[in-house]
Amino acid sequence: MNDSNLNGQDREIRTTAVDFSFGELLNLHRDDEIVIRPEYQRLFRWSNEQRSRLIESIIMGLPIPPIFLIENDNGVLELIDGLQRTSSVLQFLDHNAIGQPELILEGCDFIKDLNGKTLNTLDTVTRLKIKRTPIRATIINKSGDAFVKYELFKRLNTGGSLLSAQEIRNCSSRMIDGGADFYEILQSLAQSADFSLAISRLPDSMVEQRANEELVLRFFALVNSRNSFKGNIEEWLDGYMECVLFDLCEFDRVSMTSLFEKTFELISQKLGDQAFTRFNTHGEATGRLAPAYYEAVCVAFVERYDDLVNVPGNLLLSRLRTAFESEAFKNATGPGANTIPKLHQRIKVVREHLCDEIPA
Repeated sequence: MNDSNLNGQDREIRTTAVDFSFGELLNLHRDDEIVIRPEYQRLFRWSNEQRSRLIESIIMGLPIPPIFLIENDNGVLELIDGLQRTSSVLQFLDHNAIGQPELILEGCDFIKDLNGKTLNTLDTVTRLKIKRTPIRATIINKSGDAFVKYELFKRLNTGGSLLSAQEIRNCSSRMIDGGADFYEILQSLAQSADFSLAISRLPDSMVEQRANEELVLRFFALVNSRNSFKGNIEEWLDGYMECVLFDLCEFDRVSMTSLFEKTFELISQKLGDQAFTRFNTHGEATGRLAPAYYEAVCVAFVERYDDLVNVPGNLLLSRLRTAFESEAFKNATGPGANTIPKLHQRIKVVREHLCDEIPA
């Protein structure tokens, strides 16, 4: 066990590094001393093959990336990063403990004899090796100055590989009283059917890194803090979330949730999955979601909802294609697009085209 203190201006954050065996993690989970909350990450996005290959890696003795836990006020540990790894192993060791079906190994490439095996059909030596394999856990003490902990956690990384900006926001927000409540709004809205359809061109690899949740945060920042944008997207979103978390700006949960749901119901109804992407020369939607397009369309729909609600979807889609193809829009989305003037410009172009208000 290793303790470290990070000091600054008489304020500190304490982290403790512990090597738990997977058998110990299972026992701690059974005793409710470690809480695995699927709200933190989407439980079991991994396929059976991915879970099986993790078990195979453990049996082969390959290193497993560490996990992060946070100690709550009662001393109970909550898993905030590493859910896929932890849940996969616990499912294999005792599927009933986490309410999942028994894991039958499949897709193992190096030890092919593992395919079709369950824990009970493995030999004793292999079963014990899995249970006794250690995984490094970094435990973050929840006491102390909330702002300092929030800032310092943003600089932590997992296994030497930096977390995505939104993964860091997910973890760090939970160090602040009420922070989990705000972040869970982002998570809940990111799962809504209309929003999921509208952003379905976002690659799965980016969803794995919480890019869908970041888009929800970006929507609120666009609505409430557009003029604080200074060219760096991560800093802008960090700043807005911190403003909400530390009660420096108002965030009405009910009204903001309603606005988000209302807006994306209309976007998905009118434009389906074609709202935030480029179009080819044949007028067909092509490629992945483009954040600059997302910004312009979202704000246009928020600001001119009443004008757009009765316009047929095929007409709106035609107008949107024209907007995206215009020189004014291209000039506001090309190199150097991350400035307030260009943000306002691309919003203006899309709004005018969608509302058929293009200047003569």
